[in-house]
Amino acid sequence: MEHGTQDAGGHVGYAGDKSEIVKRLKRAEGQVRGIQRMVEDDTYCIDVLTQVSAATKALETVALQLLDDHLAHCVAEAAREGGDVADAKIREASAAIARLVRS
Repeated sequence: MEHGTQDAGGHVGYAGDKSEIVKRLKRAEGQVRGIQRMVEDDTYCIDVLTQVSAATKALETVALQLLDDHLAHCVAEAAREGGDVADAKIREASAAIARLVRS
């Protein structure tokens, strides 16, 4: 897995939202563990699917926050620099958006 790009100060775009993102990820992790227990306990399919939908929504919320932070920090900074760096960051962001839309 590729690590996020850091600015010259060693910061990633989501640094200011890190604790909130970690909290959301822990909540999603708990939801997934709950889904696993539901399957182990032979819970009704529709109830399991409802929880899968909730966990998916939680991860989508994290993904959108990360994308927003990336655009506001990393892409904006690269755009100020211009040139090949800006072009690469825009292509990278566009590819990330495409992956989110396909998922």
